[in-house]
Amino acid sequence: MSTEERREPTDVRRCLLDQAARMLADEGAAALSVRRLVKAVSASTMAVYTYFGSMPGLVRALMKEGFDRFHTRVEAASAAHPDDPVAELAALCRAYQDFAREEPDVYAVMFGGSAIAGFEQTEDDRRLGVHVLRAPRDAIRRCVAAGRFRAGADPDLLVRQLFCQMHGLAHLGRAGYITGAYGSAEVLRGLVLDFARASGDTSRRAAASVTAGLAPQS
Repeated sequence: MSTEERREPTDVRRCLLDQAARMLADEGAAALSVRRLVKAVSASTMAVYTYFGSMPGLVRALMKEGFDRFHTRVEAASAAHPDDPVAELAALCRAYQDFAREEPDVYAVMFGGSAIAGFEQTEDDRRLGVHVLRAPRDAIRRCVAAGRFRAGADPDLLVRQLFCQMHGLAHLGRAGYITGAYGSAEVLRGLVLDFARASGDTSRRAAASVTAGLAPQS
């Protein structure tokens, strides 16, 4: 009996996903192949097709797990500032950038920046990406309700503007274009601070809240 046959199906599936994530994190997208993956976990080539249907199916499963991990960060960021919606919004932006920096290849799959193993996003996949806007949109609504952002501001428009800024910063940072006197942390602070002030917050209150929201959580 082979090593694969002695393991529970859920264990084999889990091993394949974990090893694929490690390969992406350690060596990048080019390292991920069926042959290397199954060799690393002592499984047969058929295991990939049995549990995921194809390599693109395995990448899709990785993407969905990436969104689960991302939402864990989002929930923690939201909970850290229950009485300051601007600080909450800043914390959500920090969580976004932290995830993009710490899991760059999974992030690229999540938001359509990678075609690993022939994987292509579907409309259902993109809905998972759009779903990440819910938490910052709700934070923006609370900013409006608290009088921090101008009355009548459109949270659905503002959150899309913020999403474009966060994705642009993450992408340029990953590509090595954030260089010189200001690093990604300084650029992030400037973006969130200007966003809050442009949305109606005062400079003094925005600065205090953004500083609190971007501070590392203990």
